[in-house]
Amino acid sequence: MQYFENNENLKSELRTLNYTYENNHFTFYSDLGVFSKDKIDLGSRLLVETYFKYGKKSIKVLDVGCGYGFIGITLNKVMDANVDMIDINDRAMHLAKMNQKENKAVVNIFKSNIYENITEKYDCIISNPPIRAGKSVYLTIINEAPKYLNPSGELWFVMRTNHGVKTVIKNLKAKYSVEILKKDMGYYIVKVLCAWNIMRFYYLHLALLFFSWYTLNGD
Repeated sequence: MQYFENNENLKSELRTLNYTYENNHFTFYSDLGVFSKDKIDLGSRLLVETYFKYGKKSIKVLDVGCGYGFIGITLNKVMDANVDMIDINDRAMHLAKMNQKENKAVVNIFKSNIYENITEKYDCIISNPPIRAGKSVYLTIINEAPKYLNPSGELWFVMRTNHGVKTVIKNLKAKYSVEILKKDMGYYIVKVLCAWNIMRFYYLHLALLFFSWYTLNGD
């Protein structure tokens, strides 16, 4: 069974994982059938710790593909983020709710197939996209994110070199302002400023207006 699938007959072997960032101590419950069940995923850890350093505090965040809740819960506790957390895996959502209670996090957890049940807009969308779910899934998470962001919103994600992150970044740069915040052990931590596309078309529109005016009124 893949971690993005549901299997009601899958047995349970609950285990605990510990994580500490500065003076913040966390305990997470994990189980069979979820992503990175035996340890805190390195990519997720690099993503949140980079966000702790460079991200904005006290904003509205959507954690896409939250798994057992590591990213969203740590952002809530360390960065005072107002976090919505979504996943398609029922067991992952159950664990995320257990971990919300265990770590006294104030987050909203609900089921959604990518953005299917999203009706709001966010200041930040963050994800360690499920590569094994297939290219169409992780590219949808990345490419559709701007529709669910506020005008100055940001997309943060982690991806490895061998999963095609360079091509993803190249395609994003054609539309948006993209910043590679960290490279470590093959992982890229990427921030996308999705408002850049809007601003670019705004300035292009101004340039066209000026050109039209100059054509009509210039010498």
